[in-house]
Amino acid sequence: MNKAVSTLDVAAIRADFPILGIQVAGKPLVYLDNAASSQMPQPVIDRLVHYQQAQHANIHRGVHYLSETATAEFEAARGKLARFVNAGEEREVIFTSGTTDAINLVMHGYGRKFIGAGDEIILTTLEHHSNIVPWQMLAEEKGAKIRVVPIDDAGNLQVDEYEKLFNEHTKFVGLSHVSNALGTINPVKAMIAFAHARGVPVLLDGAQAAPHLAIDVQDLDCDFYAFSGHKLCGPTGIGMLYGKAAQLERMQPFKGGGDMILSVSFEKTTYNTIPHKFEAGTPPIAAAIGLGAAIDYLSNIGMDAIAAHELELLDYATTQVNTLDGVRILGTSEHKAAVLSFIVAGVHPHDVGTLLNQDGVAVRTGHHCAQPVMQRFKVPATSRASFAFYNTMAEVDALVEGIRNVQKVFAS
Repeated sequence: MNKAVSTLDVAAIRADFPILGIQVAGKPLVYLDNAASSQMPQPVIDRLVHYQQAQHANIHRGVHYLSETATAEFEAARGKLARFVNAGEEREVIFTSGTTDAINLVMHGYGRKFIGAGDEIILTTLEHHSNIVPWQMLAEEKGAKIRVVPIDDAGNLQVDEYEKLFNEHTKFVGLSHVSNALGTINPVKAMIAFAHARGVPVLLDGAQAAPHLAIDVQDLDCDFYAFSGHKLCGPTGIGMLYGKAAQLERMQPFKGGGDMILSVSFEKTTYNTIPHKFEAGTPPIAAAIGLGAAIDYLSNIGMDAIAAHELELLDYATTQVNTLDGVRILGTSEHKAAVLSFIVAGVHPHDVGTLLNQDGVAVRTGHHCAQPVMQRFKVPATSRASFAFYNTMAEVDALVEGIRNVQKVFAS
């Protein structure tokens, strides 16, 4: 498994998260559902409140103090995101409502313009539904075909099979950077290079990578990168699409309305420059500024330090869960982020989650919007514990003890 040494002062970090102090069923909350949505630290909460109390107005084109202030803060948040992913230019960062919205933007803006009948789109078995369904919609509309990269028993992509899928009809690749269902960190840099050598652009779904890994889109050389704010200590309803400027310039707008135009008449509309061409209407201003504050918070801690602590948690949790008879971990790749999906023999995952909740332990149960993964392993669902940098070894112990209690209940 992964080797890492945590240097974080987790007790001090936890003090920044008021929600971690609550009790559930009379027991301390053990929050292990971070892959679905992480918690928000007090500095981000304070930043949202300050914006609403002292800076709120609609942005762009306003000449009064509040509008100019809100515009400056909104665009400053864009700059923070650009630096967070090491984009070459701030205009390559587009605010979206989240990963799903970002992927749909690429499907409509790029896919509907450049993919046609007989063309092929490569996806993988590990994809979240958000990176499957939009491409299915496009394929049905255009008469295109989707081809799928298989995975092995450990949850690794079979890269040799990926390479065999390419032919003269291949026009686009969509890859998850990290699997939300299994935690597998995919070898995306090499996969991108292989696609680019054949002139094929690549979108990365980074929803599960951005909270856990340092992201460098220029080093990865991806054409598009998408993630959601609520998974990295920010508000809901906000996310980001990075796109290479050359690709964004070629694309058609996804939504029409205000601010995405330069001029409008009933004879012709001229679209705005990027990124504004893709940001129709009043954006989620407060959420964008809040996401900028979350980026500040994470950057001050350091993504490498966060990754080291979370991998230490994952290694410990994997070791402890593997000591339990009748518990099977799905996703055993040597390269994983902080996700542990498991099956308790004879117990439906929903029952596992319900009983763990009685011990104050919050996990996610179900197919995790990754039904092809479940089908690959011939299970309807799993229980998923997902860790963040504010989790502790003691919380891992609480999870393991909770699983033991589940087994006792069903044994009796």
